[in-house]
Amino acid sequence: MSSFLRSARVTLQMIKWEHSIFALPFALTGAMLAAGGFPSARVLLLIVVCMVSARSAAMAFNRLADAEFDAANPRTATRAIPAGQLSKQFAGLFTFVMCAIFVAASAALNHFTLLLSPVALIVVLGYSYMKRITQWSHLVLGFALGIAPAAAWIAVRGSLDVRVLVLTGAVLLWVGGFDVLYACQDYEFDRNSAELYSIPKAFGLHGAFWIARAMHLGMLALLLWLLPVFHLGMIATIGTVLVAVLLLYEHSIIKPTDLRRMDAAFFLLNGIISVLYFVAVALDILMRR
Repeated sequence: MSSFLRSARVTLQMIKWEHSIFALPFALTGAMLAAGGFPSARVLLLIVVCMVSARSAAMAFNRLADAEFDAANPRTATRAIPAGQLSKQFAGLFTFVMCAIFVAASAALNHFTLLLSPVALIVVLGYSYMKRITQWSHLVLGFALGIAPAAAWIAVRGSLDVRVLVLTGAVLLWVGGFDVLYACQDYEFDRNSAELYSIPKAFGLHGAFWIARAMHLGMLALLLWLLPVFHLGMIATIGTVLVAVLLLYEHSIIKPTDLRRMDAAFFLLNGIISVLYFVAVALDILMRR
């Protein structure tokens, strides 16, 4: 029993489950746009369960799929599986359990979410192999998180409205952009690997930074478009402006020649961005009601 609990604790540390906050607020934003306010407590709870279980499955599967690459990369060699702190068998079992929880929660929402649950799992798990196939894998990760608001909309309404795809596109570019920046840390390792591809490897560090900036400008353009699409008001507009300020600050504290503050930019600021945007849109919707 103690061995199981230790493995469970190591797994939670490995997948950084607390970073579910990246996509969860955007999923809740999609849910509130669909409901015109807060959905029922039951639907909200099931959306949270779906989000946390899907992300946990994706992270555990990613660590499992990349174990050999992680072992060879000095930056990731201390991760749980290559360091021998966690077995591949336990990581595989954890992934299976999280997938089962996701499908069960999807089934409890409505028939459409149940039908789409295998598609969602293919997307979030399939990302782990995209770096072996294309330099644009960052956008696949963005899409994996970007489907969150659309999925939440379906969870609330049982159907899809194309308007919410504007928010999906914004999240896709936001995540894709900061994943490009994060991948700059592995530039040397990727450059010397014949099996892995990335935007930094293809375009160099300076080129990668410009591509990330372009993606984040695209994200802001879509967030601005979302305002008239859903008739959002001043509070949501202020929230969008604050997101722009935080993104500008994020890009100001890291440079191609200085990646030391990457964790602050990647984890702290992006968490603040997602929560702040959700709060702004939620307040806007509730005030207009």
